[in-house]
Amino acid sequence: MSISSRFSVAIHILCLLAINEEKATNTSEYLAGSVNTNPVVIRKVMSMLKGAGLVHVRAGVAGAELAKTLAEITLLDVYKAVNVVAENDLFSSHEHPNPECIVGRNIQQSLTKQFSAAQKAMEHSLEIVTLADVVQDILADNV
Repeated sequence: MSISSRFSVAIHILCLLAINEEKATNTSEYLAGSVNTNPVVIRKVMSMLKGAGLVHVRAGVAGAELAKTLAEITLLDVYKAVNVVAENDLFSSHEHPNPECIVGRNIQQSLTKQFSAAQKAMEHSLEIVTLADVVQDILADNV
């Protein structure tokens, strides 16, 4: 299992909106062409981003734009916006281990602490990276 691709698709969309902000071509069809997916997927992710206050979408008018500056949007904001995982639910344990076994009886309690710490560490690393950082990397690699 892996984190939902909605996360990377959302980052892709937001970066493209920023890089393409001067053009009026930010339709779901245009964005879908860059992501290489169906426009329906783009509209679903855009709806989530809009709900989180990260984009403005004009109903009946083709196009979308960022609602905040790139420096104000962290990867954690995007991660939370697209409902990748629930709070403390990134990792899951197998269900119904054997309570007659010392490991089976205690594994879930032990792993819950470790998994929670790992999720917090990952979320912290997402919190310190902004979309400005990502766009800078994209533009630097476009040499």
